[in-house]
Amino acid sequence: MATIKDVAKEAEVSIATVSRVINKSPKASKASVESVTKAMAKLGYRPNAAAKALVSQSTNTVGVLVGDVSDPFFGTLIKAVDTVAHQDNKHILIGNGYHDADKERRALDLLINSRCDALVIHAKGLSDQELIAYANEVKSMVIINRHIPELADRCISLDNYKGAYLATEFLIRQGHSQIACLASNHQIEDADQRVKGYLAALADNGITLPSSYIEHGEPNSDGGEIAMTNLLSKSLEITGVVAYNDYMAAGALSVLEENGIAVPRQVSMMGFDDGLIAKYVQPRLTTVRYPIQMMAEKAAQLALSLAKQKSKEAETIIFSPTLVRRDSVERL
Repeated sequence: MATIKDVAKEAEVSIATVSRVINKSPKASKASVESVTKAMAKLGYRPNAAAKALVSQSTNTVGVLVGDVSDPFFGTLIKAVDTVAHQDNKHILIGNGYHDADKERRALDLLINSRCDALVIHAKGLSDQELIAYANEVKSMVIINRHIPELADRCISLDNYKGAYLATEFLIRQGHSQIACLASNHQIEDADQRVKGYLAALADNGITLPSSYIEHGEPNSDGGEIAMTNLLSKSLEITGVVAYNDYMAAGALSVLEENGIAVPRQVSMMGFDDGLIAKYVQPRLTTVRYPIQMMAEKAAQLALSLAKQKSKEAETIIFSPTLVRRDSVERL
């Protein structure tokens, strides 16, 4: 593999001149640029990105940490960050944390060591204290889908409590009172907030249900199937279901169909997120829209602004969920 010394020898210039050409220094003459460029092409030399970054103080990359890149929710997040990054002539590096503190820590350390210009971080395993320490180290780090008071002006979050409240209240307005909850078994803030929103909506409307109406499962279609099966096994009177996300709702819909329970005629179903699957299950899913694309775009723009050390007015950025009415809820 050719080295910078080989290029200098081929171009008959000094190593310093080659370095100036590689880093686009205005001190490099036109003749030097031409000779060094020809030499690099002839030798197949590719400049070391890390070395260039040390000189320019920029890698032209944005680091993104997500839970699992295979999840369409995170795919939307990554696409939005990538779009904003490209507008700034930057590329993205992606790490998976799987909502596990150790995996998040390793992925975040790798992104930082890669000298990313800015970071958009979705972390659920790491503590507030650890994320505050990382944020103090990396001034261009923005946290998405989480609110930490000490970093309020660098957090982009959603009011998950309000979203679950809206979903439950919508069922209540349609005449439902026997409303079950398919909750996530992940120990994260989102899961807790959504259960609290569900319970608050019931309480505010004078509805009291036993804890058996809440069933936990993995936040995917398999988890929805298992949780719905467990609910049916309890022989509870259920006319409505609020699911943690659209995938749990989709899994629950399949179990209801297998057991001859018509949706929405016998049981109404509410999802959460408004992902692509919500439009294609049968019946089409009434859900709560999670504006992850808008949130990710805002996070990327904020991170890049911080990287450029642009002054900005401090603000707390909490997005609001909205209802999306389709076909899976029916008035009693």
